[in-house]
Amino acid sequence: MKTIWVIGGPGCGKGTQCDRIIEKYGFLHLSSGDLLRAEVASGSERGAALQDLMSKGLFVPTDIVLELIKEQMDKARAEGTTKTGFLIDGYPREKDQGILFEEKVCPVDLILFFDVANDTMKKRLLGRAAVSQRADDNEETIKKRIEIFNAKNNEIVKHYENKVIRINAEGTVDEIFAKVTKALDTLLGNPDSV
Repeated sequence: MKTIWVIGGPGCGKGTQCDRIIEKYGFLHLSSGDLLRAEVASGSERGAALQDLMSKGLFVPTDIVLELIKEQMDKARAEGTTKTGFLIDGYPREKDQGILFEEKVCPVDLILFFDVANDTMKKRLLGRAAVSQRADDNEETIKKRIEIFNAKNNEIVKHYENKVIRINAEGTVDEIFAKVTKALDTLLGNPDSV
């Protein structure tokens, strides 16, 4: 079973590509945000503590996020829910989180980095803002989010350079997915790979 991290800036199209990867390859999709929300909704003691942190706008400690990811991976292995492996979406957000993941959970086999220009991210996020009216999709906040992402992400890409596949995510959904397919077919040893 393979473990893949999917990273990319806000508005890079990660979500769309993750959906297509899951459909084609059968990976189990794990998003740290979804896992945190599910834990809060479960009403568990840990969920209540997380709710308290998040309602104060505080970050959830990395150890707890890793615990949630590891529990889901162990459960999927035990139940046989995936034969291909795990698609970890939007994690790690910084190099130290990646190092801890490999120490406490498992090694990463491949990192898909959806790379788009800052202007593209900004345009996409402003377009999304016009529809969703998300509070964090205004021009000033977007600019800050992109700056923070670039600084943190560059450290990840540099540290894991031998595992990173940089996907130019400027094209159409199909063009981008063709690049993803090529990378995954190579990793999985699919005979149809080009």
